Amino acid sequence: MSQQQYPQQPQPGWGGPQQQGHGTPPFQPQPPKKSKAGKIVGFGCLGVVAVFVLIGIAAAAGGGNGDSIDTGTKDKAVAAGRTPESDKAEATPEQKTRTQAEQFKACVAKSGTAAEKKAVQHVTKVTGADKRNDILDSAEIYTDFTGGFMSDDEGDAKLIASAFTSCYESKNGLVSVYGQDGDLIANANY
Repeated sequence: MSQQQYPQQPQPGWGGPQQQGHGTPPFQPQPPKKSKAGKIVGFGCLGVVAVFVLIGIAAAAGGGNGDSIDTGTKDKAVAAGRTPESDKAEATPEQKTRTQAEQFKACVAKSGTAAEKKAVQHVTKVTGADKRNDILDSAEIYTDFTGGFMSDDEGDAKLIASAFTSCYESKNGLVSVYGQDGDLIANANY
């Protein structure tokens, strides 16, 4: 008898014809990449807007109508004899030549207690009392005291800081009293 011959089926991937559902799919090209130019432009514009907003906030905080009228309820003397009328008027030649320390001592001599007047005699220099913007005011008082927070002169330094708060006003101010060696002795909000 003769043998029947069966047709040979080629193995997938061996070069024969491909059958549906078998083997690797034909090559598919990748989709084109999306352009990122829109994101870059969008974030760039956002940055420009943010800069303008920050400039506007800084201008609003730094600006003001220049009035120095005290609307607070605290009992405070106005800085070295200053009144709202004298702020608007030109300073006298005598006031222009006086140092900040002399102005501070004059204010304490006018409205301070006996203990404050005695303590203020040790003041050698005052800085930062003439520049106030009610945002972050910082005044420094230098004395001839020695030592730091735990020194023997700490009580007098606190009296000096208290006298400063009576003479000067700020919504957000800090006065620091230093000794002759540069150590911080006392501070207070004013």
